[in-house]
Amino acid sequence: MTAIDAFTPLPDHNQLPCEDGTFVKNFQEHPQSLLLTDSIYPVLEQVHPDGQFCIGQDSGIYWRLTDPPQRGAEAPDWFYVGNVPPTLDGQARRSYVIWQEIIPPQIVIEFVSGTGAEERDCTPWTGKFWVYETAIRPTYYAIYEVTKANVDVYVLQKNKYQPLPANERGHFPIEELGVELGIWPGVYQGMDLPWLRWWDAEGHLLLNGAERAEQERQRANQEQAKNQKLIAKLLELGVDPDSILEP
Repeated sequence: MTAIDAFTPLPDHNQLPCEDGTFVKNFQEHPQSLLLTDSIYPVLEQVHPDGQFCIGQDSGIYWRLTDPPQRGAEAPDWFYVGNVPPTLDGQARRSYVIWQEIIPPQIVIEFVSGTGAEERDCTPWTGKFWVYETAIRPTYYAIYEVTKANVDVYVLQKNKYQPLPANERGHFPIEELGVELGIWPGVYQGMDLPWLRWWDAEGHLLLNGAERAEQERQRANQEQAKNQKLIAKLLELGVDPDSILEP
């Protein structure tokens, strides 16, 4: 048997399990992921005009081969990878496979459902913090605790995670994207909670789709009210509004 005959290709995303039988731990986590994705998506489209990026939500990142395979994966609640195609061979990824993609995620976010010890575990080969810092190596690792209204953000520097200091607004700058990450107390999908959200570099909240639609509706109403006042004033002066206003 030749060396080529003995070679076994590494499994890809179609050959690795895409679920482990667990489920979302509470009713806040899924809306939280949607809120993060919805609000930052327009920014990522500007950063990647070619559309080459992907976002994972509670999806597996495979970093080593194990038996069973799921032991060699982490499933962050939210992550973003730049400069990769959004699909593979016309199909949505079942998982993100490091040895297939090569490019590591830029941001990984974990939502704490317990004490936070699991997300900060530095035990070699098994602890989440160790795996992210040493093997998967996202530039930014954020640990979000809704019960404490808190997020800790780490940035990879010289192969080690260092705490990223908050700015004067209490937000954490992600300079490569021109955004900030922080806590927003408010109502989303009927739940009044301290949500994890994005702001731009000037401190303006990045709106989700529903908020953008409401903002546009209010702007249109204000414009309509302004035009109605102008028409009333012109009629009061005996001026035909059609002779002045654009159709």
